[in-house]
Amino acid sequence: MVDPVRLRERMVRDQIEARGVTDKRVLDVMRSLPRHLFVEEALAFKAYNDSPLPIGEGQTISQPYIVALMSEMLEVEPGMRVLEIGTGSGYQAAVLAGLGAEVYTVERIRKLFYSARKRFMDMRMFAVTVKLDDGTMGWPEEAPFDRIIVTAGGPEVPEPLVDQLADPGRLLIPVGNSKRNQILVLVEKKDGVVTRTDKGAVAFVDLVGSHGW
Repeated sequence: MVDPVRLRERMVRDQIEARGVTDKRVLDVMRSLPRHLFVEEALAFKAYNDSPLPIGEGQTISQPYIVALMSEMLEVEPGMRVLEIGTGSGYQAAVLAGLGAEVYTVERIRKLFYSARKRFMDMRMFAVTVKLDDGTMGWPEEAPFDRIIVTAGGPEVPEPLVDQLADPGRLLIPVGNSKRNQILVLVEKKDGVVTRTDKGAVAFVDLVGSHGW
């Protein structure tokens, strides 16, 4: 039988630490979180591979390294309010909750919304609240957010998300002029000034909505 504990340890050591992610809190959460419960049972044996996996509806669960990298870049501290756009399987939200955040996550695809919500309930992740809506509009009723993470790539940084970012705050989003080919952008707000920093090439599924594709 496959030993998920050993597979997680190998995943963290060979895929994440080996590529320079050093945040001990992120590493510990990913070492303990059962990633195989966030994919279809038929794909569970691939859950700890160094690659994204399909989760249905044309969407994917991001490869472990990207989840770890983005989680480290966000610099989440316990008690922070974090908005995630693109719930998907719920894995990224679960990692953020494991870091002590109060997570608000928005999913536009009904089937994924219901499956993720059930998964959070089954795993007793009460720090995660999920909503079915257009994620590019954010979650204005719960704003502002200390951190915002977008797990799909769009042509621009949605203005509603910048508006809903706390000051100080950090927002991570893949942005690109063509689909499935983006640059990971870190948006920071401090003392009323908004700055953008490119963090390297990435490839995410499309960000669909009023401020997406």
